[in-house]
Amino acid sequence: MLLLASQSPRRKEILSRFFKDFKVIPSDIIEESYSKTPKEHAIEVARKKAWDIYSKFGGTVIGADTIVVLNDKILGKPKNEDEAKKMLKMLSGKIHEVITGYCIIHEGKEIKGFEVTEVKFRELSNEEIESYVKTKEPLDKAGAYGIQGKGALLVEWIRGDYYNVMGFPIKIILELQKLGFNPWL
Repeated sequence: MLLLASQSPRRKEILSRFFKDFKVIPSDIIEESYSKTPKEHAIEVARKKAWDIYSKFGGTVIGADTIVVLNDKILGKPKNEDEAKKMLKMLSGKIHEVITGYCIIHEGKEIKGFEVTEVKFRELSNEEIESYVKTKEPLDKAGAYGIQGKGALLVEWIRGDYYNVMGFPIKIILELQKLGFNPWL
């Protein structure tokens, strides 16, 4: 049985494009890490999620954690509208990285890694930032934006995996394929 250790509707949506038979069981671990780099942080949190669910249910478990990084600083999910506005102002006109760490537990063994996508924001006016934050869309997303929604209007370009910016890189699907899960059915 394939299990997704996530409460993200975007991860569920992407996984369902490739596999029909899976269950979503969110992990309730605290998403903190003592790692030194953003990539290590994302992998460590993903690993904790995956092992939390694997230890309770077995199966093949996918854990993932997506962060936005600007100048080596991790921008997580904003706590409120003011924090969302500050994040968006920091990202305005700049290139940042979206990093998703992942960990797949299969038969007690780990497959872990990460994907990095560069994203360039347009120069944003205060009015655009205010309008976007009023939609409430940024409040549950790393870096205070969702590229799959109205947040797409903030982006000038991306370099890399679009699905990674949504929180579930294609690399995970390819790893599952190596384990015998067929995404073509």
